Amino acid sequence: MKIISIEEHFLTRSIHAAWDASPIGAEGTDLLDQGEMGRMLEDLGDGRLALMDESGIDVQVLSVTTPGLHNLEPEESIQLARETNDLIATTIAKYPTRFQGFAVLPMAAPPEAASELQRAVEHLRFRGAMVCGRVRDKNLDHPDFIPLLRTAAEQRVPLFIHPQIPQASVRVDLYSGFGELVDLAFATFGLGWHYEAGVQFVRLILAGAFDRFPDLQIILGHWGEVVLFYLERLKSLTRVAKLERPVEDYFRQNLYVTPSGMWSQEYLKRAVNVVGQERILFSSDYPYQYRPGQPGRSFLLSADLSQEAKEAFAHGNWEKLTNRRSSHAKSSSL
Repeated sequence: MKIISIEEHFLTRSIHAAWDASPIGAEGTDLLDQGEMGRMLEDLGDGRLALMDESGIDVQVLSVTTPGLHNLEPEESIQLARETNDLIATTIAKYPTRFQGFAVLPMAAPPEAASELQRAVEHLRFRGAMVCGRVRDKNLDHPDFIPLLRTAAEQRVPLFIHPQIPQASVRVDLYSGFGELVDLAFATFGLGWHYEAGVQFVRLILAGAFDRFPDLQIILGHWGEVVLFYLERLKSLTRVAKLERPVEDYFRQNLYVTPSGMWSQEYLKRAVNVVGQERILFSSDYPYQYRPGQPGRSFLLSADLSQEAKEAFAHGNWEKLTNRRSSHAKSSSL
């Protein structure tokens, strides 16, 4: 069974150096990218391919790890975005059957972020972009990012909202007091990352982004970044928000979810119940969740899904989502 894994990270030395030189940089999360993890992130060649083969992964969709370029200055992020996306394109050209790409965007320069997405899709043939939600004090629903949302909808490519660490003030209030290492873990992979990403999707709903751009498609990792499990409460927002559809409709029509290496059959069942089996995508969150022994493939093969649904989960749903662009282009030219 062909497996396309869509949340598979890398990091360049140039981006890491930019983080180090910035007063904000990676806000401490680069401590998670040290040692062997750092070496795995930098490898876009034989080492990565060998671990893909060992894991039973046929294709990785490459993306820059969190927080991407979100905390850099506009001019620096514009240059780094172009350089990094060109590197992804070169890697894909070298291994065309093994890699695809999500664009990294200069989010601190919103107009250029939209145009870089367009370049990445039209000229580099990328499948969408990965963003980290909030850009400093601006959430993804801020008016500055309307051109980006419009471009994604018009190009018919998804935006993957990846977690990033909460704002410093939030970390102090909610995630501190247990020592540096525990505070960092609590604010990132323990919990903070996931609330941060899920809230960004809910904000897009409440801001009317999907009413304005019905074709806009969002991907959330980690089985929907908590909010998937609170839909029963979130549905009550329909009574007070001025939206064109009930809140649950946006989950079922504008959202895809992926496991990010969390191999839980219970979470899979919840995801299928909420968004439908045609909106689940496979991901292993490489290299962070890499484990030997093909746990992801075993999870997929043992899932309580029909063979057709397993194939869709493994690769078919992703191919259908990312083929929307070519199908739209063909119909538009008729």
